[in-house]
Amino acid sequence: MPGQTAKELCKYEKSLPISLLRAREATTRYFKPYIDRHELTMPQWRVLRALAEEEGLDARTLSERCVILPPSLTRIFRSLTQRGLISQVDCSDARRHRVTLTDAGRALFEEVLEESEPDYQRLAKAFGAERLESLLNLLSELRDTVEDLNAEDARDSVASRRSAANG
Repeated sequence: MPGQTAKELCKYEKSLPISLLRAREATTRYFKPYIDRHELTMPQWRVLRALAEEEGLDARTLSERCVILPPSLTRIFRSLTQRGLISQVDCSDARRHRVTLTDAGRALFEEVLEESEPDYQRLAKAFGAERLESLLNLLSELRDTVEDLNAEDARDSVASRRSAANG
């Protein structure tokens, strides 16, 4: 952001976390009616969507991919299983809880996708398909950068504690 000072970037309206949160909320409101029609919560939808792309995922992978804490994921599994949308997959490691979409779960996923597609296309047209693709790529790069910085900070913190303990 050339020409902007740190003080200008710290203003509330220019805050990165606030801007991302507002964009997320606006986008969620835009698509939420499709989820609501099928009596799903947004976290449940994220789980169904992640499972639709891969056959059988474990709880840890789903937790990370869907940005859902493990205790909440357990409740989501219970609810989606009771509705017949997911089922447990046999796994050689009993400590890993793997689930997959059932036929009913896949059918529901496809139905919601089909219903929401016109609005997704409308959004892509209004915002610009290329700009939307670019935004998605930039957000992915931003996430990777922040995760790298967090990992670097964690390494520095460990090194600092070791140095203090030895010092």
